[in-house]
Amino acid sequence: MRIDHQELERRMARFFEVCRAAGLKMTHQRTEIYREVAQTGEHPDAETVFARVRQRVPSVSLDTVYRTLWLLGDLELVRTLGPLRERARFDANLEGHHHFVCTTCGLTRDFESEHLDRLPIPTPARSFGVIEAMQVEVRGMCRACAKKKKKKNRRRTSTTKEATR
Repeated sequence: MRIDHQELERRMARFFEVCRAAGLKMTHQRTEIYREVAQTGEHPDAETVFARVRQRVPSVSLDTVYRTLWLLGDLELVRTLGPLRERARFDANLEGHHHFVCTTCGLTRDFESEHLDRLPIPTPARSFGVIEAMQVEVRGMCRACAKKKKKKNRRRTSTTKEATR
């Protein structure tokens, strides 16, 4: 899912502004790594960013991609999604929104919900510190994985019936 050109240009302009303000060099690799995350709503993990950027910049290393993504997170240009023990995903959409995550394949998609936006911050969460933002991560099985599972179950059922005859 590609982001529209105007939104990509807005994100890139903010990227250049934040990097200049932080005194960072505007390297080609750094720019292409950010562009890869900024141009999609797919919430790619570092390995996906690496594979895509490497097509345009063959000299980029996986280490550079990881270091750059964590730097972009420190600069608040991207957010990391999901538990850190799994493959982290990165999101350049800093506007308020929520996420659907497929627990089977990892597909991650944005969605908006006025209802969820109006939920009060739970008191137990406030006890951890100052709340800056809240987003909901809905986990489940995407349509494609559910369809595959249904097809697999049908095959098992028909194979079991044949075996018992």
